[in-house]
Amino acid sequence: MAEHNELGKLGEELAVEYLKKNGYTILDTNWTFQKAEIDIIAKIENTLTIIEVKTRSSIEFGLPQDFVKPKKIQLLVKAVDAYVNNKKLDLDVRFDIIAVHKEAKSFAIEHLIDAFYHF
Repeated sequence: MAEHNELGKLGEELAVEYLKKNGYTILDTNWTFQKAEIDIIAKIENTLTIIEVKTRSSIEFGLPQDFVKPKKIQLLVKAVDAYVNNKKLDLDVRFDIIAVHKEAKSFAIEHLIDAFYHF
């Protein structure tokens, strides 16, 4: 597996651990619909939380969350619609980003709640 793929997988594992510690129930990871993949689908209270995880080895070229582009957001929205319809869910939906980046020998995790809105 390429090094960047391993880093991304580690970032997603750290994000899942972080979410569980903060009271989220993980419903799915790496859920795909057509060309879209949702990194983490979690629930907290009456909110379905769609989480895009961005992991970087450094922030030299920008913050991880800066790499979530409009095209990706459109794909996520389509995928979430399919997920909610397939599972017949009646929950509020929120889009979050968890940005993970290496800091010295550990990782910093930043959870951006309501990071973007679907359009």
